[in-house]
Amino acid sequence: MDRSGGEMRELLGIYWMQFKTQLAVQFQYRVAMLIWLIGMVVEPVIYLVVWSTVARAQGGSVGSFGTGDFAAYYIVLMIVNHLTFTWIMWEYEYYVKSGTLAGLLLRPIHPIHKDVAENLAYKALTLTVLVPTALVLTWAFRPTFQTTWWAALGGVLAVLLAMVLRFMAEWSLALAAFWTTRVNAFNQMYFVILLFFSGRLAPLELFPRPVQVAADFLPFRWMLSFPVELWLGRLTLQEMLTGYLYQIGWSVAVFLLLQFIWQAGVRRFSAVGS
Repeated sequence: MDRSGGEMRELLGIYWMQFKTQLAVQFQYRVAMLIWLIGMVVEPVIYLVVWSTVARAQGGSVGSFGTGDFAAYYIVLMIVNHLTFTWIMWEYEYYVKSGTLAGLLLRPIHPIHKDVAENLAYKALTLTVLVPTALVLTWAFRPTFQTTWWAALGGVLAVLLAMVLRFMAEWSLALAAFWTTRVNAFNQMYFVILLFFSGRLAPLELFPRPVQVAADFLPFRWMLSFPVELWLGRLTLQEMLTGYLYQIGWSVAVFLLLQFIWQAGVRRFSAVGS
């Protein structure tokens, strides 16, 4: 027990040092960080304006979403997407080509810990801008928030589980760079699938029934739409608990897949003399 506790404290210490290091690194790329942040804000605002216009053209609503509901959905989606997204699948091709990965493999800790710390550092910095932006959008678009205390609290856990699931899924996708140096096609295909089945393009309720059923069984809804729906009070207590089970189940499956791909990829990377 003491040994495992000591290892945990040591790992937390490593994370804290990595976090501070990556925080300093992020400060050096302020312009790039600002560009990423603008993109994170502009996309949901565009969807919000489009769907609000459609709702007004159809008498004030589309399905169960009125203009205020669309505003609430996309403002919350902006926050959840920011908290869960990663960019690592765009970087591993460079890691392999440049030899950066070879250096990371020589370190005494798994490279994933560096990527987690970097991701958290970026989000900690940019949230200081994103939260005020969300408040401005709330003032400008007058969203309709109808939630309960248990949904608000349950949404926090849903976001944490979504962060874990999405990070592991996209880190697994990044490992395609072990086998090919042209990973953009995989990334673009993943992005399109995520766009439709995660509720990022539009609330899943507005899609045809077959798409909704498929979304329930794929991992993408549980990365984005589920926390958003929960925070907005659109789910029952039973649906919340079921959603947690889907998130945990997919997280376990993706973790096992990640382990398999990583071990196979490192063996291949070492075999070719990189």
